Amino acid sequence: MMTTELIKISTDTAGRTAVSGRELHEFLGINEKYTQWFDRMCEYGFVENQDFESFSEKSEKPLGGRPSTDHAISINMAKEVCMIQRTPKGKEARQYFIECERKLKVAKPALSGDELILAAVTELQNRVARLTHTVSTQQAKIESDKPKVDFAETFQRHNVMCQFGLLANVLYNNGIDIGRNRLIQLFRDKGDIMQGKSSFTQKALERGIGQNVPSGSYTRNGMIISTITPHLCYKEICEVFDHFNLTQDLRNTVMDEIMTYTDPAEFSEELLEQIGGAA
Repeated sequence: MMTTELIKISTDTAGRTAVSGRELHEFLGINEKYTQWFDRMCEYGFVENQDFESFSEKSEKPLGGRPSTDHAISINMAKEVCMIQRTPKGKEARQYFIECERKLKVAKPALSGDELILAAVTELQNRVARLTHTVSTQQAKIESDKPKVDFAETFQRHNVMCQFGLLANVLYNNGIDIGRNRLIQLFRDKGDIMQGKSSFTQKALERGIGQNVPSGSYTRNGMIISTITPHLCYKEICEVFDHFNLTQDLRNTVMDEIMTYTDPAEFSEELLEQIGGAA
């Protein structure tokens, strides 16, 4: 039974069967520009001179200009590219290549022992090269994304607000002998908290020490009692760390625990854009 030629199969400079990237692109009905589409396909780990070769397409251009770039794609790469598309056309082309490979294997004479070993070594080298390329690409992406991650984490930490009770509890659980009342007294002694109360002074608030957060609770007779709970900002939390001479590792541990119990200030649209565009 004859197989209808969907896409022309040729032989590349290394003697391997190959297809034109542009012809495959056209058959698959891809709307994206060929060069952009091909670059995106290469992100899956295909390696030049192993999975494909680049060449200039010779064609008459009435208006002049540079010739188009095309690629001689190996049958294995073509099959994988077709599978990536997840379309009926992609499935049809992949089945076509599989059938063509089957016919080529039937037509080829059996390889000698040395030829089989050489073919196996070549295939292994190709797989290692592709894996190395994929790992390098992923590592490069991780490195490029790292400033965005660092910016977001730093922003969250700098916008955290922590109650005295929570800070004292986390410090105590990490070996620092301190309680809520004694921690508040440290700030009261500096004049940052009002005498006889548990709220920041106006001067402390103007300096940016944190926030006096209003809250309310119901009594037994149903009345609401309004209270003020002071929340320390990140800078003041760091000063507490300095007071107790915490190591950097212990500072990180304490901050990580605080972050699990507190919600950072909401990001403004401008800051979200900065996080998304940090490079």
